[in-house]
Amino acid sequence: MSKEVIFILVIVSMAIWIAVSHEAVKPSKEIKWGKMITLLSAGSLSALVITITLIQSLPF
Repeated sequence: MSKEVIFILVIVSMAIWIAVSHEAVKPSKEIKWGKMITLLSAGSLSALVITITLIQSLPF
C-alpha cells in the first residue's frame, strides 16, 4: 500500500474513534446501539488493517 493510502486510512480511523468516544460519553439511555456497534466494528477493522500494514513494512 502506498503511504498516501495509509495516511488517509489513519485519518479515517481517527475520525471513527472520535465518533465512538462521542457516542460513548452519552448517558446509557441516549446511546444509539446500532450506531455504536457499527462504529466499533469499523474502528476495529481499520485499526487491524493499519496494524497489519505497519507490521508488514518492518524490515526483518
